Amino acid sequence: MRAIGIFSIIASFAFAAAPSTLAHHSFAAQFDSTKPVTLEGTVTKVEWRNPHIWVYLDVTDDDGAVTSWECEGGAPNALTRLGWGSQTLKLGSTLEIHGYLARNGTNTCNARTWIYEGRSVFAGEASDGGPVPE
Repeated sequence: MRAIGIFSIIASFAFAAAPSTLAHHSFAAQFDSTKPVTLEGTVTKVEWRNPHIWVYLDVTDDDGAVTSWECEGGAPNALTRLGWGSQTLKLGSTLEIHGYLARNGTNTCNARTWIYEGRSVFAGEASDGGPVPE
């Protein structure tokens, strides 16, 4: 009877950990390292959550047209160690992102480097380790 109880506890932990493991993806499956992108826009939303944060920007082109973008960053824990927090990026502020385009053709990118208020920071480990786009 005791073995069944221990098995139940171990199984419970395994099932609890499964959703976060399944939700994670590889960089190469979603983003194209041969398609660098540089965006500069206004921060409209920040989702500080595991496994990666998401930053949403409105980018205005030379003709004045506004395009909404969503950019994946690194893990909150990694960014916190770099001195960034959930309140660092202020809504309405300007952010420059160097990253890689999504393979599916949407306005989605993987942020590799952020430049915010004159400070540049590596956006996190959500990448293939390739060169940082200029």
